[in-house]
Amino acid sequence: MEVYGKLTDLPRGKAAKTVTEGCLILEGGGWRGMYTQGALDALMQEGIMFETTAGVSAGAMSATAYLSGQIGLCARINLTHRHDPRYCGLIAGRTDHGITGFSYLFHDLFDMYEFDMERFMDPTRKFYAEVTNMITGDPEMMSRDDGHIFEAIRASASLPYISLPVMIEGKPYLDGGCSDRLPYKWAKEQGFRKIMIIRTRDRSYRRPVKKERFMTKMVYSKYPVFEESLKKSIPYYNQTIDETDRDYSEGKIFVLYPSTPVKVSRLEGDMDKLGALYWQGYHDMKQQMPELKAYLAK
Repeated sequence: MEVYGKLTDLPRGKAAKTVTEGCLILEGGGWRGMYTQGALDALMQEGIMFETTAGVSAGAMSATAYLSGQIGLCARINLTHRHDPRYCGLIAGRTDHGITGFSYLFHDLFDMYEFDMERFMDPTRKFYAEVTNMITGDPEMMSRDDGHIFEAIRASASLPYISLPVMIEGKPYLDGGCSDRLPYKWAKEQGFRKIMIIRTRDRSYRRPVKKERFMTKMVYSKYPVFEESLKKSIPYYNQTIDETDRDYSEGKIFVLYPSTPVKVSRLEGDMDKLGALYWQGYHDMKQQMPELKAYLAK
């Protein structure tokens, strides 16, 4: 099984049990989430532990180690097990009806890597995973405190077309990005005085608007409102990015963007590329740390 050749270089340790005012929003993007994991490790090393974290798709998965305060944990798992078919591949498809082996991750790998469940569940900090309700077509922010957070993370990171819906309290859910790819509006509605966003695309990126896919009508004919949400999600995403750019320029929020365009694909398998993207996120965050601290101190 191919693994990243520089695993021993990854940082380790436990983050301080501090609580930083504000909300941290983590964008999705499949394996582009390695950028997020590098940035989060840099934040943990500096003791910046936001009181509220909200993640969508890969962002929700990356948030797990940030909540548990385990520096380098997500990177070690992903850069070791990317090509483990139980985690990402055929076996995962059979057991979890998608491309990610959530059962293997949340049980076997978390046990193997000694995931700190007690700290992850610490009520002094809040965590939300964004999902899309397939019946209403609306995004929902599922709280860790609701009692089914790992099902919510699984739903949040279950890609449309290639994953079966995740049932939570009798309702079908899929990737939060099917309706809202960046829950910035939600964060503003909550009234947070400080908001930080970690993007997985460079600042100039806007998602191309594509023609309606025939496959969408065929696959989701039972969920017509969800189908509409999928159609509207890209224009809404681009509007949200325009808004976050404007608010960042005005000093209202802080946004970390990849310093160079990300060449890693959503389903990337090149371990050197994945490792390099992790370090890009880590070093970008280190470089922007003085600006972030100045923003937080206002």
